[in-house]
Amino acid sequence: MSTPSPLAVFRCDASTAIGMGHVKRCLSLAQALRLLGARSHFVTRQTDIAVGALISSAGFGCSTLPAIAVTSAHPAFHDETAHAQWLGTTQAQDAEDTVIALNGEDLPKPCWLVADHYGLAANWHGQMRAALGCRVAAIDDLADRPLDVDLLIDHNLHADHQRKYASCIQARTRVLGGPRYALLAPSYAHLRPARIKETVGSIGIFMGGVDSADLSSLALRACREDAGFQGSVEIAATSASPHLQSLRALVDSSPDTRLSIDQPDLTEFFARHDLQIGAGGGATWERCCAGAPMLLLKAAENQHVVLQELTVQGAARCLKDSEVATVASVGQAVAQLLIDGPARKILAERARALVDGLGAQRVAIAMTLDHLLLRPAKADDASLSFSWRNDQSTRQQSRDAGEINPEHHRQWWKDSLVNPNRRIFFGCLGSRDVGVLRLDFRGSEAEVSIYLDPAMTGLGLGPRILLAAQRWALEHTTLERLVATILPGNRASLRAFSSAGFVREENGWVWAVSPSQPFSQPAFPGA
Repeated sequence: MSTPSPLAVFRCDASTAIGMGHVKRCLSLAQALRLLGARSHFVTRQTDIAVGALISSAGFGCSTLPAIAVTSAHPAFHDETAHAQWLGTTQAQDAEDTVIALNGEDLPKPCWLVADHYGLAANWHGQMRAALGCRVAAIDDLADRPLDVDLLIDHNLHADHQRKYASCIQARTRVLGGPRYALLAPSYAHLRPARIKETVGSIGIFMGGVDSADLSSLALRACREDAGFQGSVEIAATSASPHLQSLRALVDSSPDTRLSIDQPDLTEFFARHDLQIGAGGGATWERCCAGAPMLLLKAAENQHVVLQELTVQGAARCLKDSEVATVASVGQAVAQLLIDGPARKILAERARALVDGLGAQRVAIAMTLDHLLLRPAKADDASLSFSWRNDQSTRQQSRDAGEINPEHHRQWWKDSLVNPNRRIFFGCLGSRDVGVLRLDFRGSEAEVSIYLDPAMTGLGLGPRILLAAQRWALEHTTLERLVATILPGNRASLRAFSSAGFVREENGWVWAVSPSQPFSQPAFPGA
């Protein structure tokens, strides 16, 4: 049985003041949701940067709210958020405008409303939840205002995200924090890290979608004038840059330098250069995923903490806190990196260790758990199941922790599919397989075994697959019990089976298969 495609609505803006990052990371999450069978629709306000075409080109619908001229007398100046002016109006008015815009579209009721805007806070979240009757998520990194949300995503580095947002969120709010949840485009999931060369042959410069401070020109001059770099330089920019004309003139006067405008995807740009220079915004995590040694400059105050943490972890080279970004200071930093190959290699390795390109998929999975379904396993699933089952993290939690012989597994898989006393399923979200469920029948009971895609643990998949197993047992069998054996140290499985209503008995964990047995529906956010 199929279920209707879930809908996520995104509320985000872009402008010269705001930048493009909020829209870009929302697009990455929307693309990940689409891979799981979900639909997305965007709501943006008209500003000095038109993003409707960008959103439409990615295959998503977009409703545009009318522009508002903000003056010092406007109520937005007296709103509760530090970035109220970015919203252009009050939160109440924006919520009303958003609801009217959505009502004008032929859309089903959304499952999620995702807000990525520093000007939106708890009042807006509550008003929209009441109007739409859906869960609310926020993408944030400031922790500077109250947030009335079910899910919070902050993909920046921080020692303790729960503590960071302690005064901003409610007890029910699930926090997905850190670069493990970096919202990158799907292409980054398959990106191979760049090979670090002893000599820097080319430098890539990208200072964000707007670059209102024209750091691109500063970086180019630093490379040529102070660092004396004679190799190839490529600058990535967008047509939204207010300095595009002067930047183009500077590039034209610099030998072996090119300007790339409005590249739809920077994946290859970050991978093809031996050194990257950029601002400390969302593109930082793209550089990390590409395994690119990087020098980062602070383009906004909220980037300070990120640059500081990356410096501490040895994943990026940054200017000292006391240093101002000038042609001389940046040139000196570039010159040091040009002559220090081992340092560039360490930077690249530590950066890549932070980001694997699957962050948007993880967030999308956490948002669509309610739509998990089971499909019967097939013969050509043997390789995928082997890669998951033989992963070290899976074997450590199994009764037999030894490595599995691939030939033995293929034969076992083939035999299992025709074994009348065994059923194997894949848990899936849309067309994305996320875990394996096995039922071994013994008379009136069946032993349950599950293992997940090792890259997708900790998202709440275990309880959802168990819930699907319970429903399947009720609908398709006359079983009396589902049983499981869990190693004492396997805390994740203990939490999963317990939250699914399994009760610990002398010989294992048991769930009675009975129409009168209540399901222990895992409350979002599942553990």
